[in-house]
Amino acid sequence: MPVLISPPDLPKWVPGRILSASDGLGWKDVSHRSYRYTGLDVPIPPIDHVMIVRYRSGQTPMERCLDGKWSKAACEPGVFSLLTHCEPSHWHWTQCIDVSHTYLSEALMCRVASDVMDRPVAAVRLRDLLSAQDPIVTSIADAITLEAQQQGLGGALYAEALAMQLTVHLLRCHAAVTYKDGLVSGALSPGRLRRIDEYIEAHLQGSITIEQLAKVAELGVWTFTKHFKSTTGRSAHAYVMDRRVERARRLLSQGQMAIKEVAFACGFADQAHMTRVFRTRLGVTPARLKKCD
Repeated sequence: MPVLISPPDLPKWVPGRILSASDGLGWKDVSHRSYRYTGLDVPIPPIDHVMIVRYRSGQTPMERCLDGKWSKAACEPGVFSLLTHCEPSHWHWTQCIDVSHTYLSEALMCRVASDVMDRPVAAVRLRDLLSAQDPIVTSIADAITLEAQQQGLGGALYAEALAMQLTVHLLRCHAAVTYKDGLVSGALSPGRLRRIDEYIEAHLQGSITIEQLAKVAELGVWTFTKHFKSTTGRSAHAYVMDRRVERARRLLSQGQMAIKEVAFACGFADQAHMTRVFRTRLGVTPARLKKCD
């Protein structure tokens, strides 16, 4: 396994003047640097992020060796290059250029791919593009660059949102995905199950319907019901009721709320409904449980 470098290490192999950077801004899974380069001939070790190179000013013939194969193209404002993670490369150009680099972590690429594809993902590899045009890629890369330069309100959250948009677009148009073996047929992806859990937790006090959960999962009701049972081993109704009981037990143990208040906070119809559920599932009434705790 080759030793991987990280984006801040890149100037050791590709010396240039840093024009802007997201260093120290608290961004997660995405980072940015802009450079001014003279002509260079440089081998680059494999990087632990994918890299999008946006050419901003100047133009130059560019040669790159990737996977033992050389390619050549003209690089100028309006085009970009892609470099997948974990892949050594060799670059050669002759003219002065200004570029911006957008780096996306492998973890982000695989996590978003798993959500989008609804399957566990082993790896995401960007296609070999030395000089390409795609207004969506360049516009998002420009927005990330601008955010690093201006550092607006909510910058880390904004950069994360831009990174996710860019990742989804790259997955749709410029990437190849390798899936993990052993996927259970009909199972919900980890991302979908996480979104369902978050929705249930946020709405537990009120009514939660199968239709609402299916909408969160972006599936039809019949497909959602089948896949949910395959994934959790329980019906969605039983799963939600388990969460209600779990929250109720926690609130009762704290002893700060009346039983009828706990029933309301956990989405039971009333105190009598909660008592029936507790007797059936736990063999004890809420009053007894509260007294014991």
